[in-house]
Parts: sequence; C-alpha cells; structure tokens
Amino acid sequence: MRRLFLLSILLASTFVFSQKKWTLRECVDYAVKNNLQVINNQYNNDIQSKNLAIAKNDYLPTVSANVNNSASFGQTQGFTGSIGRNDNFNNSANIGANMQVYNGGRIRKTAEKSQFDLDASLLDTEKTKNDISLQVAQLYLQILLNREVKKITDESVSNAEKVLKRAKITTEVGSTAKTVEAEAAASLAREKQRQKSAEIDIERSLFNLAMVLQLTDFKDFDIQEVPLPSMLAAPLSSTDNIIEKAYENQPQVKAAETRILSAQKQIEIAKTLFQPTVTASAGIGSFYFNRLSGVFDGQGNRLSQDDFMKQYKDNFGQNLGLSLNIPIFNKGNTKLQVEQAKISENIAKNTLEQQKLSVKQDVQKAYFDANANYENFMAAVEAEKSTKLALDFAEKSYEAGRSTIYDLNNARNNYVNAQSTVSQAKYNYIFSMKLLNFYAGIPLTENL
Repeated sequence: MRRLFLLSILLASTFVFSQKKWTLRECVDYAVKNNLQVINNQYNNDIQSKNLAIAKNDYLPTVSANVNNSASFGQTQGFTGSIGRNDNFNNSANIGANMQVYNGGRIRKTAEKSQFDLDASLLDTEKTKNDISLQVAQLYLQILLNREVKKITDESVSNAEKVLKRAKITTEVGSTAKTVEAEAAASLAREKQRQKSAEIDIERSLFNLAMVLQLTDFKDFDIQEVPLPSMLAAPLSSTDNIIEKAYENQPQVKAAETRILSAQKQIEIAKTLFQPTVTASAGIGSFYFNRLSGVFDGQGNRLSQDDFMKQYKDNFGQNLGLSLNIPIFNKGNTKLQVEQAKISENIAKNTLEQQKLSVKQDVQKAYFDANANYENFMAAVEAEKSTKLALDFAEKSYEAGRSTIYDLNNARNNYVNAQSTVSQAKYNYIFSMKLLNFYAGIPLTENL
C-alpha cells in the first residue's frame, strides 16, 4: 500500500512538471544557473578567490620545523694523528619562523591586484549571463511570434473551409463550374500546409529554447502565453542617455575598467623590486649526541654520557635575526618588468575603448533597428488595413458572382501575408526595445 502511495505521488509530480508553463523569468534564471559556460566562469572565479587568499596570507609568517638524525661508523683520525673508532649518533630538532617586515608594500599591492582580478572575473561571469539572457529572451519572443502566426493560419483554414463548403453547394446546383470547387479545395490544402508549417515552427522554436536551457526532457516543455499590445509606442528620440547608462552598468565595460586598475597595481608591484627588503627571523632548537663506541678518559676508563632528555634540556637554544637585502644590479630585469607592466596597462586601456565602442555600436544598432522596425510595423498595419478592405470587397464581389474564386484567394493570401508581416514587425520591434531597455539597465524580464 505504501509503495502504491509513493508511486502515485511520483506520477502526480511528473504530471505537474510536464504541465508546467515556463515564464521568461524562469527560463532566464534556469539558463544562467545551469549553463556550462557560466559554471566554467564560476570555477575561474573560485581560482581568483584562492589567489586573493594566497596574497593576503603573505602577511603571515612562515613557520617550519625539522628533525635530523644521523649516524656514522668506522675509523677516524684524531687531531693528534691517532686512529680509532668513531661510531656516533646525532639528533637535532629546530623550529624556525621568518616574516618580511618591509618590502616596499609589495604584499599589500599584490593583494589589491588580486582583488581587482577577482572583481574582473566576476564581471566576466555577469557578461556571460547577460549574453545567455538575451538569447533566451529572443527565443522566447520567437515562440510567441510563431504562435501568433499559427492563430492567423487557423483563421485562414477556417475561412477556406467556408469557401469550399459554399463552392460545393453552388457547384451541385449548377451555378458555378466544377473548377471553382477544385480551386477552393486546393486553396484549403494550401492553407492547411501553411498551418502545419506554423505548427512545426512553434515546435522548432520550443526545441531551440529547450536546448539553450539544456533540458534533458524537452518533449513536454512549454512557455506561458504573454499578452502583447496590438499597437506600439514610438521609440526614443535619442540614444545619448542610454549609451552613458550602458557604460555604467554593462559588465564588459566595468571589467575592462577593473583590469586597468589591476595593470596599474602591477606597475606598482614591479617598482617595489627596486626597494630593499627586511626579513625578521626567530627560532629555537636543541640537539643530542651519543658516541656509540664510548667515551674514555686519559687512563682508558669509560665515562658515562648524558641521556637524551638531559642533553636536549642542556643544549636548548634560541635565535633571533634581522636581515636586509638591498638590490644593486640584476641585469636591468626590474626596469624591463616595469616597462612590461606599463605596456599591459596600455593594452587594458585600449581594451576599455574597444568595449565602449562595441557597446556604443550595439546601442546604436538596437536604436536603428527599433526605429526601422517601428516604421515597418506602422507600414504593415496600414497594409493590413488595406488588404482587409480589399478582402472584404473580394468576398462580397465573389458572393455576388462578379469575381472569380482566384480573385478571392489572391485577396485572402495578401491579407494573410499582411497579418504575418505585422506580427513579425511587432515582435522585432519589441525585441529591439527590450535590447535598448537592457542597455539602459532595465531587466529583460520586466513587463514580459
């Protein structure tokens, strides 16, 4: 009974998941959380974080301990020239510590540079997330567009079915030729083909979004319907404010600025090599010695040797030290390192200009596309109105017997194409405005 209950819960949860309709916010959050490139960037962030911790730990002293044991056996010659056995055992133990007292601020500056490197790495991750978010938003809107086109084809199929039904009746009573019914049937087949293409486009766009989300089970993947306005507001008159805001909030620009600071710190680090370093040291230790062949006095009597603990106590010693290292000549390498660091700074500054130019061009392109898509949308709306009016006249004329079914189908095709053009222009404009708002600091998921 318990197994049946657990199985029911599992099936119910699976059914609920399969019925889930994803919002744009959910799609974006899932994509940036599970994307492999983002995960790889986060590993790089961890590496930079460890580098920062290593740099900060350089403030701490280095402490080490060592224990040495040695034994020697065999004959040896004394200072008087006599030969005798020299079998002995030595043991020593030491603990020492050293710490840099002064190095021109190299440790502090290295830690500051590591912090800049970490900040830049985090901003690189944000750039990757933004790129994925834009891709998800575009695919999401493409699904909505394809569904709107599908609605248009559904209406076309319904109208074609009505025309075919009327053509069958008029053909049966003999008021129209058999070719009218044949053309009506052909027209319905063409509309159904267009309807099937629209269905496939929806499935393909859902599949593409599922692939970006890296979903393993995409067969039941679906998104929420989002009502969009039938009429659109005109775009902004200028991009100056948007460009300035983009410079402030786009992570690729801030990352380039941070890398300039990192390069400047590297110059300061290289210059510290011109300065002396002061190192302090301290240590404690003791040792033990045992002559294995024995210790004898002048008369040949064996003498006793102190035991291990007594020798360690008696031989215990301490040391303190302070050393100064003054660089005098190192073949000009320090000067060359400073010059290299300055070149790296120039590269970082040039990269910043490149990033700003790229962002500026992206904003200007989005602005141009928004204006072009808006004008295209307004023109398409007017064309839709005209083709709808022409279709109304064609239907009345056909019903009155003053025009052929070919004229009616041509008018209907023109209207369907005009409707599709309006939908395409509308979604293109919405994405262009989303892109402009994104550069202005407005989230992609707002109002969608």
